[in-house]
Formats: sequence, C-alpha cells, structure tokens
Amino acid sequence: MGKKAIIKQEDGFSLVELIVTMVIFVLVMSAASGVFTGLLTQFKQQSKIAETNVEGIVGLEMMRQDIEHAGYGVPWIIPAGVVYNEAASNPFGLNDASSAPRAIISKHAATYSGTNNIFDGSDYLIVRSVYAVKNDASQKWTTLSSASPYTRTWSTLTDAAPTSENLASTDRVIVIAPGSNDANAKTLISDSSNNFYTTFANVGSSPWPPLDATETRIIYGVDPSTNLRMPFNRADYLIRRFDGSGNNITPSRCAPSTGVLEKATLSHADGSFTYLPLLDCVADMQVVYALDNDEDGDFVSGQGTPPDSYSDDVSATLTTAPLVRNRVKEVRVYVLAHEGQKDPNFSFPSSTVTIPSSNDPGFGLGRTVNLATMIGDPEYKYYRWKIYTLAVKPIDLR
Repeated sequence: MGKKAIIKQEDGFSLVELIVTMVIFVLVMSAASGVFTGLLTQFKQQSKIAETNVEGIVGLEMMRQDIEHAGYGVPWIIPAGVVYNEAASNPFGLNDASSAPRAIISKHAATYSGTNNIFDGSDYLIVRSVYAVKNDASQKWTTLSSASPYTRTWSTLTDAAPTSENLASTDRVIVIAPGSNDANAKTLISDSSNNFYTTFANVGSSPWPPLDATETRIIYGVDPSTNLRMPFNRADYLIRRFDGSGNNITPSRCAPSTGVLEKATLSHADGSFTYLPLLDCVADMQVVYALDNDEDGDFVSGQGTPPDSYSDDVSATLTTAPLVRNRVKEVRVYVLAHEGQKDPNFSFPSSTVTIPSSNDPGFGLGRTVNLATMIGDPEYKYYRWKIYTLAVKPIDLR
C-alpha cells in the first residue's frame, strides 16, 4: 500500500496587510522626519545665534578696550616744526596732522565713492593711542632718566612686570616729557631735524634723555620694526560691505544690505588700513558722547554753564585735543545687528529701530533705521534684530 504525501500549509501576509503596514510605516517615518527636521533647523538657528553672540562679545570687547584707553601715550604738545601724517585717504577729513591729536572722534558717515562704501547715517569712529594697535612694542613702556643706564629695565626680581615687558633694541619709540601743567604736559621730544621718534637702542643719546636730573621722561613703544608715520597708533571703526576690489564681504547668512563691523588699523608704512572683522550682519552704528561742557570735571546732564549734555556728532565741536580731553566723560556705542540667520517662522515686531532707544540717556540722538526700506518688506521680519550697547568711560584722556 503506497504512502500518502503530506503537504504542510504555511501561512503568510496578504497583499492588503503589506500595503497597510507600509502606509503605517511611511506615516511614522514622515512624522519622525518632520520632528527631526524641526529640531535640526532649530539647532542650526540656535548655533548661529550663539555664534553671533560670541562674535559680539569678542569684537565689541576689543572696541571697548580701545575706547577705554583712548589717549594712552598720545602727546599733548607737538613741538614747532614737527610734522606727522595719518591716513593717506583721510576718511571724512578727520586726520589731525601736525597738531596735538584728538584721542577719540567720530562723524556721521556718508557712503564712500567706489567700492569701499559704508552706510549713510552710520558713524565712523577714530581712536588714537599707542595701545590701539596690538604688537610687540605698543604694549610696552619704561622710564628715561638723565644719566646712565638711562632706562629702567623691568625685572621679575624687583618689579611687578616680567622681563618680557622690556622693549627691544629695534622697537620704534617716542619719548614724552611729563611737564608740570597743561601748557607743557606730555610734550613730544624731537631732535634737531624734527624727527619725533627713535629706536629704543638710541634713547640714551641726545636729545632724548632729560638734562635735569630731577626729571623723568616716559618711553612708549609704538611699532617693532616700521619707521613711524605718526607719534601714536590709530584704529578706525566702521561698517563695510565691500573690500577695495569690489568683493562683497558680508556673509551669505546675513540680511540683504547689511555689512561687517570692522576695526581698521592704520599702517605706519604707507598710511593704508588693515581691516579686522568684528561682527557680521550689522545694519548701523551710532556713537554718543557725554560731554562736560562747563569743564568742571563732572558730568551732570543739563547742569552747568554751558550745560553738560549728550552729543552724537562731535567732529565739528570738539575741534582740538584739549576740548576732547576736558569734555568727553563717557562714550556710548550702539550697534544694530541681527542674531543668527533668516528664520521664516519668526516675525520681528517693528519695521523701524531707534538708536539709542527710549531707555538710553542719549535717546533722541543717533537715528531711526527703517528696516523695511533698508532690508526689504517683508524680508526684514525674518531676522532677530538686536542693539549691542557699550558704555565706556575713557581712563587715559588725561
């Protein structure tokens, strides 16, 4: 009798079940993808905001230090016959050649011709001090006496400063005689050929040391290797969109028509500028001064004769170095920029921003920036606009 074949039946998924499963899977993946995309977008936005804030902290701290030390090492008296040169292009006519230099000054800017344009209505700020350019010489100083060894050598054994603070023999330096009153204070020393600087190795030769044994002069390092164009260093702060070749320097993540806040250091070699970017996506910068107009030593807004006041453009009123030294008590800088990048899910509440704002003591000065006109409507709404504020009391003006 033959054996009967046994057939084992195996159950499987039907086509309908497969389709339903695939639909559920696709829906779950789609939801997860949406959540992931949202998280990724938010992470990118927050990363760019954090990046902007770091830029603001670092860049504006550099500006704050320069303003605070405006006037450091700057001579008050320029001897007759001494001529110095500043910027070759002389932006906005703010060079102070051959007179005692103003330690800090600013002016409402008009757009440069050609490709170096900045913004109409934004301010252009100039800071003059030895400290304004950081190099191996500019942050060093020492004293000069009438007899050998003439200069004081810093030593970790006897002084707070380490030996690394000593000037090098080839450093270009200026020598300042302290004087006894404002009429002769901080006089720049020059030789018979009206040269106002020398190398540190040469400061023991006439005319740099004092003749009077009771007098002590001060030596300031200015540049480590380049012959000096001016008896100080200089840094200009401005907003730029294009470099000298017409290339747009504003990052692509920034709103249209914004620029880069830059520190421009002046070269002693030829009077040209070297630009250092500080903060991206900048729409405006305004500078406001607290002025002690009655020169009594204190600033109290509205008091005195003439009354103390805030001013936003001092280029035409503070025309001499003594006026700057005696009247400027505080410098406030307002920078309008946006945080992060464009966010279509964000809506900025106003089409205009007033700088300084109503909460600031300089309210009513500066200007109101129309973002809708400058950036475009509704494009401006998609950026998180912020005013960075610096309030600095210069400590080296006098």
